[in-house]
Amino acid sequence: MTSSGTSGPGSPGYVFDNAKGQTAGRFGALEAMYDPVSVRHLSPFVATDSRCLEIGAGSGSIALWMAERVEPGGSVVATDINTRFLDEFHLDNMEIRQHNIVTDPLEVGAFDVVHTRLVLVHIPERIAVIERLVAALKPGGWLVLQEFDSLSMKADSSAVPSEHMLKTLLAMWDLMGSRGVDVRFGRELFPVLRKLGLEEVTAEGHVVLNFGGSDGTRLQAANFAQLRDALITSGRVTVEEFEADLQRLDDPSITWPSSILWTACGRKPVTA
Repeated sequence: MTSSGTSGPGSPGYVFDNAKGQTAGRFGALEAMYDPVSVRHLSPFVATDSRCLEIGAGSGSIALWMAERVEPGGSVVATDINTRFLDEFHLDNMEIRQHNIVTDPLEVGAFDVVHTRLVLVHIPERIAVIERLVAALKPGGWLVLQEFDSLSMKADSSAVPSEHMLKTLLAMWDLMGSRGVDVRFGRELFPVLRKLGLEEVTAEGHVVLNFGGSDGTRLQAANFAQLRDALITSGRVTVEEFEADLQRLDDPSITWPSSILWTACGRKPVTA
């Protein structure tokens, strides 16, 4: 699931605070768009009796799926820097852990599967964090990382007349970049996992066409609402441009490609 990031308020990568009111809508849209993709990639690795780690569990949809799939002997550790959406879960095989992946301790060699979705882009120390996640795997365990590349497939009206590049979306990516977010990091996952010595590394990109009234629209509306004041104060968009883009989110005749969700999987070598 998607976390607000594992950096704390005031740190460079902290952009979407999951204590805000828009978070439930943002999480709901992300679940609708990407839970089926995550489940498809995790299914070959999450099995009965697996011990799984879900970093940035958000509202817990993937952690709950894991907990059901690993029964009867498996377990799940679901972490987030803010566990307010997770604290209602009381499952015998799930541990809810308030945890900062950059600074807090993490078991070594303890998990069969480690997964995170849309967390690493927010963390300036993202490579060091991936190294920690690899260390947390048992020999032969699988790492599954899912991150956005928002820059490689922008809307282009010269190619598809219905496509419209929202100025507020460009401004949001620019604001995120100024705070240490790497909005293209998903494209780098494959070479990073190979460089860290993982085996059987694969990568796949997933993109959908957003249009007025779609789940992608709900996601962008929640994102825009949460960052409205920061975007306008920064001078990246005017109030008029911001409001016009909000109206475009409701227009089914306007389309734009989603960010590419890259999924990279790799297996930790079994050492003698």
